[in-house]
Amino acid sequence: MNISILAVGKLKEDYLKAAVREYEKRLSRYASVRIIELEDEKCAENAGEKERTLIKEKEGMRILSAIREKDRVIALAILGESFSSEKMAERLGKFMNNGQSDLVFVIGGSLGLSDEVLKRADERWSFSQLTFPHQLVRVILLEQIYRSFRILKNEPYHK
Repeated sequence: MNISILAVGKLKEDYLKAAVREYEKRLSRYASVRIIELEDEKCAENAGEKERTLIKEKEGMRILSAIREKDRVIALAILGESFSSEKMAERLGKFMNNGQSDLVFVIGGSLGLSDEVLKRADERWSFSQLTFPHQLVRVILLEQIYRSFRILKNEPYHK
C-alpha cells in the first residue's frame, strides 16, 4: 500500500519530528509512506472571514495540485466521520482488498481545508470533535495508521 500524507505547513518542534520519524520507521514494514509538506499561508490574528477563505483557497490549490486522479483521498476534518481504531483498520483493509492501494490523507493548515479540497475528498475522517494543532494531527494520523496495520495483522498493540 502506498500512503501519502499531504500536510500544510512544516513541523517545527523537534519532539514532533522525532515522533514522525519513529512512526515512519515502524510503518515501513507494512506500507510505503511519504509525507509531503506544502507551504502554508501566513494569517494575521485579526484576519477577516474573506481573507481566511482566500488563504484556505491558496493552500487548497497546492493540495489539489499534489493529488493524482487515481488517488483515494481522505480529508481529515473536524466534521468528518469518526470511528474506533478497529473500524479504521477495517476500512484500510477494505481499501487494500479492493485494490485501492494509493491513499492520500490530507491535513490542512491552521484554518482547515478549502471547500474545493473537501469536494475532491472521497471521504472525510475526524479523530475527534476537539481541535488539535495541525502539526500534532500528523503524529496522531501516523500512529493510528500503524495501529491499524497491527490490528489487521493480528499483532499485539495497546488497546
